[in-house]
Amino acid sequence: MTKKIIAFGASSSRHSINKQFATYTANQFKNASIEILDLNNYEMPIFSVDRESETGIPKQAQDFYAKLGTADFIVISFAEHNGAYSTAFKNILDWTSRIDAKTFQEKPVLLLSTSPGPRGGSSVLEIAKNRFPFQGAIINGSFSLPSFNDNFDSVNGITNVDLKNQLLGIVNSIQL
Repeated sequence: MTKKIIAFGASSSRHSINKQFATYTANQFKNASIEILDLNNYEMPIFSVDRESETGIPKQAQDFYAKLGTADFIVISFAEHNGAYSTAFKNILDWTSRIDAKTFQEKPVLLLSTSPGPRGGSSVLEIAKNRFPFQGAIINGSFSLPSFNDNFDSVNGITNVDLKNQLLGIVNSIQL
């Protein structure tokens, strides 16, 4: 039976390296249907309790939450903005957590990060690894790809053999 993977880069950049990395990684799973989300389709006002009490939860947050509910497995690659989540992702997370604090609905999740720098977004990845279990994510693995522009290309994916083997080891250890 084919499993459904929802994948996205936790960034609103139209040229997001994290979206590229999440897409690449999701495609490493065999016998899966893959849906790639674009956070720009879920743009909404900045979360505040006042706004929520005045206008309710935006449709985009409800749609994002519902979309996660259709997944058998979720792949997320985090952009690191000042050591933490991008504002676009944090806002979606804040809104969807008002629907259900278990935003990820007890789904298995693979957490990734990458950046142009040598730390590969490792700070934001650590934040997510520590926080997401409280939000209903069953973390099946994590991986940080350092120096994206040196270790990845759009045709071959990860070009560093050791890093590619590390990621494939994680992917192959996950039972969908």
